[in-house]
Amino acid sequence: MPHSVRILSAEPVTHNVRRYRLERPAGFSFEPGQATDVSIDQDDWREKKSPFTFTGVSDADHLEFTIKSYFERDGVTKHLWSLQPGDRLILRDAWGAITYKGPGVFLAGGAGVTPFIAILRDLDRRGAMAGNRLIVSNKTERDIILRDEFESMEGLNHDWIISNDRNSKLWHGRLDEEFLKLHVIDFSQRFYLCGPDRMVLDLRDTLERLGARPDAMVFEA
Repeated sequence: MPHSVRILSAEPVTHNVRRYRLERPAGFSFEPGQATDVSIDQDDWREKKSPFTFTGVSDADHLEFTIKSYFERDGVTKHLWSLQPGDRLILRDAWGAITYKGPGVFLAGGAGVTPFIAILRDLDRRGAMAGNRLIVSNKTERDIILRDEFESMEGLNHDWIISNDRNSKLWHGRLDEEFLKLHVIDFSQRFYLCGPDRMVLDLRDTLERLGARPDAMVFEA
């Protein structure tokens, strides 16, 4: 069932990512890691749906999304950047296969980290972070989403990979077989995957070669 909700705030997170806090419809529910199809409640935009992940905790009195805008495309994310508090979005029911199933390694490419935000925030506030690790690949350090927050989460191990800036002191390279063989010891644990489709497919194949069980990998099919 569609819900038209008002934007309460829109704040920058990085140079091309904003945090949107929205009204929460009565009775609306989701699990951390799930998403919904979103439209802008304006003429010419209501039928253009884009999937975005809820990034706030599931029992908050408002809803939250952390969304990267692609300014080179004349689509929903570009137009979202121009919206202000008081403008409205249309939300549908929650959906998605990326939900927490136990401790493991979260592997993300760029904005693919967003399904993990609500999951890790929930674990953090419950003091249940033990055994989890976050590995995120970005082009540059300025692209890392919520780096300070993730680094402040007690018990969360984290690795940042930078592919396009050799001046960075972070690991330079890609989230690939070479990196995983060097940095992951136990491939019998769970793996949570999110990023561009090609990246997720490659990671699934790589993890299987390295000994991960297909049923221990959580991703959006």
